[in-house]
Amino acid sequence: MTGDPGVDALIRQWAAEREQTPEEKEIDRIASAWLADAPRQAPGIPGQRARTGASGWASVDSADPGYLDAMRRRLPDVPLDLLTAAAGWWQMIGDVTEAEKWWDAGISPLDQRALDYRAAGLTPADLGRRLGPMTVLQHLRRGSAAAWCVARLSRQQRAS
Repeated sequence: MTGDPGVDALIRQWAAEREQTPEEKEIDRIASAWLADAPRQAPGIPGQRARTGASGWASVDSADPGYLDAMRRRLPDVPLDLLTAAAGWWQMIGDVTEAEKWWDAGISPLDQRALDYRAAGLTPADLGRRLGPMTVLQHLRRGSAAAWCVARLSRQQRAS
């Protein structure tokens, strides 16, 4: 085959998985046809059976309306699906006021790196602190790792 035993083993495994008996091919065909005939429904939570029956669904909102309202005030021209995705991430880690503090400090909630910065131990107040001639935010924008900034800040605090 290729001469590489690892690649050859992977090719053999892939080929073995692709070989199907006529019975397995028929099962796949029936399953595909059955799934194609299934009615299309939006994802949701089954409704109260006494009122709506088994077929009733309540739509699931992936983002808290408070987050969406706060983001819509700051970014009125951004599409709703992008705001919903960003709000969905932010609501998992903090409240609206914390997201707004990050934004006021110079990191947009639409920038998912803010979640990495927060996970590394930075706070919105840290972004304005100076590390040498630049602020933490300037270091981050130039590609410095958030962990490096946290270490430098803690070293700076111990020296004070």
